[in-house]
Amino acid sequence: MVYRGLEVLLASCFAASAFAAGLHGTVVIEKKLTRPNLTAPISAYGRGVAVKLGESRQDPLGFERTHVAIYIEGTKLPSQPVKASIEQKGREFVPDMVVAPVGSTISFPNLDPIFHNVFSLSKPRSFDLGNYPRGQSRDVTFPKPGIVFVYCHLHSNMEASIVISPSRWATRPDAEGRFTLADVPPGKYTVTAWHKSAGFFRQTVVVDEEGAPDLQFLIPLTDDDTLKNNLQDVHSRSK
Repeated sequence: MVYRGLEVLLASCFAASAFAAGLHGTVVIEKKLTRPNLTAPISAYGRGVAVKLGESRQDPLGFERTHVAIYIEGTKLPSQPVKASIEQKGREFVPDMVVAPVGSTISFPNLDPIFHNVFSLSKPRSFDLGNYPRGQSRDVTFPKPGIVFVYCHLHSNMEASIVISPSRWATRPDAEGRFTLADVPPGKYTVTAWHKSAGFFRQTVVVDEEGAPDLQFLIPLTDDDTLKNNLQDVHSRSK
């Protein structure tokens, strides 16, 4: 009976794995964007030696598409923690957005010849890593899902977003807006798209043995939304 039960369990697992499908979709940005301005305020240069800022992005629309987080919601879905890194380089966080499953650990190495002080006041995971010089790094583990905004105490132009997904299925689109959530077993799911300026967008999808229809998220961006988002960030950092 024990062997028979094991066989049934293995068969069920194999069947679920065999029928797992990829969720495919696209992100469409509904706005004509101008090239982002990476010039930092004069106050950002007030500490440390001169460090060249990162280069300007060539494709504003492509930049915005890659800055959308796509993930499957659910408190009972499995996670698959990873290790990721956000470098402090050229007085910027590189990359300035990371999407990772709950339980993941992110390192913050300092590659600049100046001190940085990485911190966050976000509820899902607040932290303050203190001042540390070039060549050193600090690690932070994220045990709860949510959006975490990261800043530097010493350089006000530096900011990054960390999206901690409640499940293992999380990704970012490419510059064309295409994304895939691989190996999703049959079931009914809520797929979420998040953009820093536009907020959350959700769709329900059913995955069966033949897969699922492609998804499309329309992300509307306006100048008012961007300005409001920037003001909220400045306000949160002043608390």
